[in-house]
Amino acid sequence: MNKKSNHPLILAPAGNRASFMAAVAAGADAIYCGLKQHSARMEAKNFSIEELSILAPFAHEKGILLYIAMNSLIRPDDLLAAGRAIDLLNRHVHPDALIIQDISLISMARKAGFQKEIHLSTLANAGFPEALKMIGKIEGVDCVVIPRELDIDEIKQMAAACPDRLSLEIFIHGALCYGVSGRCYWSSFFGGKSGLRGRCVQPCRRFYSQGEKREKFFSCLDLGLDVLVRTVEKTNKIRAWKIEGRKKG
Repeated sequence: MNKKSNHPLILAPAGNRASFMAAVAAGADAIYCGLKQHSARMEAKNFSIEELSILAPFAHEKGILLYIAMNSLIRPDDLLAAGRAIDLLNRHVHPDALIIQDISLISMARKAGFQKEIHLSTLANAGFPEALKMIGKIEGVDCVVIPRELDIDEIKQMAAACPDRLSLEIFIHGALCYGVSGRCYWSSFFGGKSGLRGRCVQPCRRFYSQGEKREKFFSCLDLGLDVLVRTVEKTNKIRAWKIEGRKKG
């Protein structure tokens, strides 16, 4: 799927039609976006199946890959709706990959006739080399999105441990998560809105008081690898450089 065999794909986010068109105009190799349900960015505007059925051919005509994120945690009462959504995507949108958190969606996607790639979301918590060895045994996973909180040396360790049948995506820009890619119950505790269900209220970004100080004690600086991407550009197994930001303009 890599159009530029010697270089990673540039994978851009789209949370609405305007950002989708901006990614096309900017020359992205691939675009990822989500539906109005089952997305880890439910606060973004996101897309209907009808909208994607119009945008997908436009992107494909320009040689741009389209990934659909269905990467929220799936509950038992979501299964029927999730299965229907995959079936509609397969018949009307023809995405090049599904990005999932819940591995139950692999068999669901195959039953719906989806034969393209399955990418395991960063929310699946593959943050250390042994995890990749385990994932390599799961039939149907083609690519793993590793946490944006890893440093350059850790990224290289992940690449060295990556099984032959898998490839990796790494983030090069975007917001960092205090809970490491959503592994956090803080939002659920504050307001009953789960980060793993795409509804994080970002309590780590708020002001807190300690003594006489009032600061954003837990707010992480945004990720921006900039020139550091050169150190991983030729790292084997890294297929794509991913930009975070489906909630951004």
